[in-house]
Amino acid sequence: MAVAPEPGAPPRRDSADSVSFGVRIAASWAWRVAVVVGTTGLLVWMLGHLSLLVVPLMIAALLSGLLSPIVSRLRRLRVPVGIAVGITLLGFLGLVTALVTIVSRTMARGFEPLWQQAVAGLETVEEWIFTGPLQFSNDDMADLTNETLEQLRNNSSEILSEALSWGSTLGHIVAGILLALFALIFFLLEGQRIWAFIVRLLPADARRPVDGAGRRGWKSLVNYVRVQLFVAFVDAVGIGLGAVILGVPLAVPLGVLVFLGSFIPILGALVTGTVAVLLALVANGWVNALIMLIVVLAVQQAESHILQPLVMGKAVSLHPLAVVLAVTGGTLLAGIAGALFAVPLLAIANAVIKYLADRGWERDPVLPPAATGPPVDPAPAAGAPPASDAAYASSSSADDWPAPADLDGEEPPVAQETSSSSPSERHGA
Repeated sequence: MAVAPEPGAPPRRDSADSVSFGVRIAASWAWRVAVVVGTTGLLVWMLGHLSLLVVPLMIAALLSGLLSPIVSRLRRLRVPVGIAVGITLLGFLGLVTALVTIVSRTMARGFEPLWQQAVAGLETVEEWIFTGPLQFSNDDMADLTNETLEQLRNNSSEILSEALSWGSTLGHIVAGILLALFALIFFLLEGQRIWAFIVRLLPADARRPVDGAGRRGWKSLVNYVRVQLFVAFVDAVGIGLGAVILGVPLAVPLGVLVFLGSFIPILGALVTGTVAVLLALVANGWVNALIMLIVVLAVQQAESHILQPLVMGKAVSLHPLAVVLAVTGGTLLAGIAGALFAVPLLAIANAVIKYLADRGWERDPVLPPAATGPPVDPAPAAGAPPASDAAYASSSSADDWPAPADLDGEEPPVAQETSSSSPSERHGA
């Protein structure tokens, strides 16, 4: 039996009432943020263990963003989709193969005279070691050689293990390339059908928002790939032109090599820049190599602090600081793969969040029309979909599913035909 409070006594306060309103709001935000951060960390951890599957699929998505406008243009010329995809893929692979072949053959021919200069340079270094300030003798060189061989013998097991790990990594790279090509074929061939299937898995009320947000994110991805092409071209022209002015041999294949390497963050710039400096060192001496190093660093710094933040940020609607932080954070979290995918993922997330926050699907002309009428049909026909599913169920064919209108700046003919004909004409109803 509860005891009544004495008259005039202060009211009893619950312990929760002693916590201020601001602290309670902060605590509510704190546990929600903790759940989001924990879930994100768990997702990153899971994706890290599935990198052999995730990275090739993401590379295929980037290549699909690069090649899909070409497929769309071929389809506007009434080329069947399978033939359009085949022409695009063969042309892309042929172009890459031709560039790599030109670079390798030209550099192989150019390295023949450079090899003689390299041998002469090594002989000069050897003479300086023996006659210069170091005053090395033959006994000192023999002791150094024996010590090196002893270190190799003592660490033979570690060296063998490292070699085997490199062999396993090479196998993973080959498998990833094959998986990326396989996924790219189907992304280009049936990308609309795959996306339509994913959208129809969602609840009816979420289909239009998700569909529109996905298309808006895809537009950001296409813009990113196009700008990355421009950045790679600027890198190639800058370093190649610097090599021509300085008289560095193999300037043209060096520019092609820089263009291809620009698509690999960090490692590509490091390798191609090292090749340029070594060519200048062997051919023209250390002064010319030092100037070439300054040119390479200047071009790379201009890319990192001007082209990437300003041009890339404008194309994908991201602030320059966000681009720099995304690349830095992606590199810290996932290395080269993180640097490669950080900006496109951030651009997609930014486009998707803006679209959903603005409720853009309510005025998006690209999406299938929203279903009208009561949400529940009192007497639906046997096997008929619900009224709210009508628009998406009627677009079960990939040819009926409208492609993004802003994929390459023009409206695809499929969408035009869809808008100019009634549903009964399209489906023979």
